[in-house]
Order: sequence, then C-alpha cells, then structure tokens
Amino acid sequence: MKMTNRYAKMFVVLAAVFCLCAGPALADEITDTINEALSQYKAGQFTEAAGTLDYASQMIRQKKGGSLETLLPEPLNGWTADAPTSVAAGAAMFGGGVTAERTYYKGDSSMTVSFVTDSPVLQSMMMMMTNPAFAASSGMKIDKVKGQRAMYEYDPSDKSGEMTMVVANKFLVTVSGSGVEREEIKAYAEAVDFAKLEALQ
Repeated sequence: MKMTNRYAKMFVVLAAVFCLCAGPALADEITDTINEALSQYKAGQFTEAAGTLDYASQMIRQKKGGSLETLLPEPLNGWTADAPTSVAAGAAMFGGGVTAERTYYKGDSSMTVSFVTDSPVLQSMMMMMTNPAFAASSGMKIDKVKGQRAMYEYDPSDKSGEMTMVVANKFLVTVSGSGVEREEIKAYAEAVDFAKLEALQ
C-alpha cells in the first residue's frame, strides 16, 4: 500500500508542476507522456511508470531551462554574444538542477551570465550570502545590485572576477568576466531583470 500511495503522490505532484511550467506547444507531448505513465501505473507496471514520469519531469525541466534562457541579458553596448543555452539535469546528476547561461564578447574580453535553480547548491550559497563574515574570511567582498545582496571577487592584475547573487531564494545568478573591469561585471549584473526572474515559477 505504501508503494502504491507513493506513486499516486508522484502523479499529483508532477501534474501540478506540469500545469505551472508547460506551455501550449509542449503541453500535448508532456500530457501524452504523463497519460502513458498513468496507464502503466493503473496496469501495475510501477517500474515503467516511474521511468516514464522521470522522462516527463525531464521535459518539464527543459521547458524551465528554455524560460530561463529568455531572461539572460542582451549584449550591452559594444558587446556581442553567443545564443543562450540551458541544461536540465535530474537528481541523479550532481543533485539535479536547471542551468541557463550566455557568454558575451568584446575584443579579448569575455563575460558569462548564468542562472541556476532547483539545485542543492542554492542552500549553501544562501547560508553564505546571509553571513558577511564568511565573505570576509574567504577574501570576497559584499555589494548590492539593484537591491540584491551580492558577493564578489576581483583580481585587478589580470582583470578577472565574479559576482554572485541569490534571487528570491531560488535562483543563483553568477556573472563572471575575464579581461574586464569590475564595473563591467557589475553592469552585466545590473542588466539582469530580477523582477521577471522572481516571477518565474
């Protein structure tokens, strides 16, 4: 009975996530996969149902990654950029998570903006962000970007650095640059639309 109840709860949770994350274009494919898992579940094919549910979950994570891609900043004046990319990993891969990133170029300089969500690494980052003493002991400094707490490190000798923020307790935003001024790193951090990121489910 416990096994049956556990699978039933999995269907309820997945269906709820599906309603929040799946857009019309992908809805039919995800719905079909969930219905396939439901049929397997009703037939007592629990192993097959679990595998099909995992497949549907992966499609939903990919959908979320695509949404994150659209929120990566456009190149600032004088910069060019690669197309945004995203990777969705299940819990079996380093604890899971969804990552989206984009790399920008200006001459020999490069900058990368990345978003990470649904990842266990967020918990440790949030602990660090709420403890300025940790930043000081690790050689990092604290700052604020459009009201968001940030930690950063910058090496003026090779003009490289990184700025990190936790947004809405669910998104890790990292801006890293090579051959850049610290102000350029902060400019890309300020280019992130935090309000739209916070609103993303």
